[in-house]
Amino acid sequence: MRAEIEITEGAKVEVKGKVITLTGPLGTLTRDYTHMPLVSFSVKDNLVIIETPRERRQDKMFLNTAKSHVSNMITGVTKGYKYELEIVHVHFPIRVNVKGNDIVVENFLGSKVPRKSWKYEDVTVKVNGKQVSVEGLNKEHVGQTSANLEHLTHVRDKDRRVFKDGVYLTNRGHINE
Repeated sequence: MRAEIEITEGAKVEVKGKVITLTGPLGTLTRDYTHMPLVSFSVKDNLVIIETPRERRQDKMFLNTAKSHVSNMITGVTKGYKYELEIVHVHFPIRVNVKGNDIVVENFLGSKVPRKSWKYEDVTVKVNGKQVSVEGLNKEHVGQTSANLEHLTHVRDKDRRVFKDGVYLTNRGHINE
């Protein structure tokens, strides 16, 4: 089985065995695929070619996973990823701060103890009033950081129709838009 991915203008792909490095105008991403033993990568002309020797269901899953990852990496180094979240509070004003690799939420539902979560080093989190933007090149890291922030303000044991406080994802897009 075989899949081909077109390399967009401005991106460069380098393959060394099962390690793929993509370089673009926004930065560099590297990913190791040694855990996928039957998948091989090569670059010809303006295409990344991903191949498996057999046509079994498991090989097709590996092929499609690798294809999605490489496609997301190409988009990441050329356009980047940006998730926008909104801070919503009805009862107590919520404060969100970024301290190093920690995201700190203070005064959530009047709590005196701040809630902490982590972010990836290659992701930038900006807080501007009630808007939070999470930006980076790696789609998985940007998505996980925004999910960590949302999960940090999950309301438990209260009526969600009354207690709407939290941080919620409002938009997904690219940095250059």
